[in-house]
Amino acid sequence: MDLTFDHKVLKSAQASRRYFAKFERIIVHLGEVADLYKAERLITTPEAKMLKGYLAALSNTFTALSYKYLMADRVGGQATAEFTIDRSDSGFPVHREIMQMAADAVQAKKHLKSLPSQERLKKDMINHILTNQSAPTQLQYALSQRIYYEYLAKQDLFLSQNHPEIIWVGKDLKAGRRHYLVHWAAYDSQTNLPVIYLMEVDDTSYRPLPHDERRWPRVQSHLMAQAVSGLNLLTIARGFDEDFDTLHPKMLRRFHLGPMHSHAFTEQRGPLRDVLAQAQGAAGLDWALAWTVESLVSQSTTKEKVGIFKHAERQVYALDKTAFAKADSGATEIRRSLILPHGAYQVLEEKKKTEFTGVRKYVVGRNKKILSYK
Repeated sequence: MDLTFDHKVLKSAQASRRYFAKFERIIVHLGEVADLYKAERLITTPEAKMLKGYLAALSNTFTALSYKYLMADRVGGQATAEFTIDRSDSGFPVHREIMQMAADAVQAKKHLKSLPSQERLKKDMINHILTNQSAPTQLQYALSQRIYYEYLAKQDLFLSQNHPEIIWVGKDLKAGRRHYLVHWAAYDSQTNLPVIYLMEVDDTSYRPLPHDERRWPRVQSHLMAQAVSGLNLLTIARGFDEDFDTLHPKMLRRFHLGPMHSHAFTEQRGPLRDVLAQAQGAAGLDWALAWTVESLVSQSTTKEKVGIFKHAERQVYALDKTAFAKADSGATEIRRSLILPHGAYQVLEEKKKTEFTGVRKYVVGRNKKILSYK
């Protein structure tokens, strides 16, 4: 299958700048939606803090890419790369862009050594203008790359793989348990979307997980190998539960950020097509971003024999057997939301699209305040 069929190259500097400006506003709204999730008690305070950390890293990634392609189409020849997005089912940059950015970040210091300083480049640009009476496009491109590599060297970025981290939650001395929140993220190569995971884990080992050189590296490797959107939560949680006898996943949650739909940049094939086409009047208001949260919760435990004299605790997860879609997804609960500007929301309400029944709408008002509607 040719995955490039749904790719779109933003060849002009104007198009790429409009794209990044749109996403800059959207990511700010995502942070506000995370606060609303916490206020509505859909996630805890530590979960909200973790989520906003990934959103900040995602914002840094988009900022870095905007510097990289600041001079798109301004410099002739094939030397400059072209920025590519998934125009069909994502709206985000293709996975290759994130991979290349990670490779650039590793070699950022090497590039900075070979490039003149910003001050030197700016002086050369002034001299070029005064001497040649023309735009110093080559120097402008060099300056954009200098800023790009400086940004990569300084900022935390959302990469194709964001390895697991662990947060101490508490302990139960009587039960001999420590409670942790483990979180990790990935930029899914099949969907071209950022996906964030978090897991509540009970640890019954005598040694704390973060300081256990035997278990913690294995846990990190295991979780990253399972960070694939094609795997349902039940498969991920059961695999972890069976591989680590002293670690008990009590809750697993997955955040899908996207797709992002925009009349200017993506192709809509579903019910949003007419909505965004009609709402495209004002600049920057022709978009909608899906936000899906899957949760899997343990409802009880059983004992399983793992040796001659040993037993291990295994989780029994709650699944809604009456809702076949949820059961098939391996989740206890699925919350679907849509974040969109007020103009697009008004069109959506006027058209009374039944496909969005049960989808929570987070609407960006004219005063930039986020309003929540069922």
